[in-house]
Amino acid sequence: MPIMDDGVEERLLVAEENGSSHLKTRIWRETKLIWRIAFPAIITRVTSFGLIVVTQSFLGHVDAIDLAAYALVQSIILRFFDGILLGMSSATETLCGQAFGAGHDHMMGVFLQRSWIVDGVTTTILLPIFIFTKPILKLLGQDEEIAVASGSISLWLIPFVYNFVFGLTIQMFLQAQLKNMVIGWLSSISFPLHVLLSWLFVSKLGLGVGGAMASLNISAWSVVIGEFVYIFGGWCPHSWKGFTTAAFTDISPVIKLSLSSGVMLCLELWYYSILVLLAGYLKNATVAISAFSICLNVSGLQFMICLGFLTASCVRVSNELGGGNAKAAKFSIKVIIMTSTFFGVLFFVLCLAFGRQLSYLFTTSEEIADAISELSVFLAFSLLLNSIQSVLSGVAVGAGFQGVVAFINLGSYYLIGIPVGCLLGYVLNHGVKGLWVGLLAGVALQIIILSYVVWRTDWDEQANKAFKRINRWLLKPAEESNQSSIGSISESGD
Repeated sequence: MPIMDDGVEERLLVAEENGSSHLKTRIWRETKLIWRIAFPAIITRVTSFGLIVVTQSFLGHVDAIDLAAYALVQSIILRFFDGILLGMSSATETLCGQAFGAGHDHMMGVFLQRSWIVDGVTTTILLPIFIFTKPILKLLGQDEEIAVASGSISLWLIPFVYNFVFGLTIQMFLQAQLKNMVIGWLSSISFPLHVLLSWLFVSKLGLGVGGAMASLNISAWSVVIGEFVYIFGGWCPHSWKGFTTAAFTDISPVIKLSLSSGVMLCLELWYYSILVLLAGYLKNATVAISAFSICLNVSGLQFMICLGFLTASCVRVSNELGGGNAKAAKFSIKVIIMTSTFFGVLFFVLCLAFGRQLSYLFTTSEEIADAISELSVFLAFSLLLNSIQSVLSGVAVGAGFQGVVAFINLGSYYLIGIPVGCLLGYVLNHGVKGLWVGLLAGVALQIIILSYVVWRTDWDEQANKAFKRINRWLLKPAEESNQSSIGSISESGD
């Protein structure tokens, strides 16, 4: 039998926690609710990113060119797609979270299907980037040997990016109704499966790049298949009413919010990709790209933990705004920022203590290890800033003002961060260190501006906007069923 079918128990829990007047009690209860959302999200993000890191680790022990090629494709092309689809999927997070908070659970399945349509079409339109990776990288002036190897690897990633279309949106759909523990379990199973398959295909069968990439695709799609089983099998009977033609109506507002969400996150993730690309123009490009990419992967792995807090802040803010509780939304923001910052300080200290040792997880090259060791201080500061920036971005997604953040990212990263990095890296000859200082400058400026925006936001007004947004697109359950609902496997769950 499905547990907590319609989300009533979750909403009662939130109401109870908002009703306490004692500060310590409110903080404790809010913290428990945050971890209820954040912990499964952290497991999901870490294991999902771990699939990519494990693949790089196996390739790093096969050939230095394959490692550099995978690092280039993963850091530029895959991050490009990930930024677009993760950003566009955050529209699902905003709409489903506010619908759940307002008690309109039946609209969540409609929003999910609209996101599948928008994200699927977007992925297909952008697919030529993977097909023509080799000539694109050559045109950008990358090393010939690395570009050729990258072209082969990018073709293997085509099935992988299509799993984003369904996996990311379903995650947003489930976590908005506090049912993301199932995703954590599925992701936890996929990670050891990937390690086992990678070991079998690469180390034992000697299949090289093909074996590593096949393992990546199998492991990633195993999670998506499990999510389909969970939704279609009747565990979301009130939020999933089956496939419906209502998904094709009122789709333009979803496209608009998806595009603004995509631009917001793309500008951030592309920022890192551009810096990796710039590292390819430095002397000894193979070492520069590998060291910079490995450090970004370490930062990215920690950022997956931070994304758990981003998820918690987004869900809590969207749920409270959808329910008209502006005061509770503000209180939740404060608690999440304090919690995430604590972990940022912890990772900062660990990175300073074990910076060089991290390199041997990815490579046996002492030259690359030396380069990573020199970047450990800069990496430590990145880990600290990640913990703050992620929560502020989650607040933006939960409130639905991704468009504002997109402009902030544009100014912080592209008008300040990249020019500073180029100045220090090329003009003043500080190499990769100079590029990383530019990275830190952009992120720090973004945090300052986002903090000011959150502080100055009228949250009562945002609650009113959320109410109007949800009711503007609301379909009554009877109206939705009249629009040719089909394929409802979960009808028996009602």
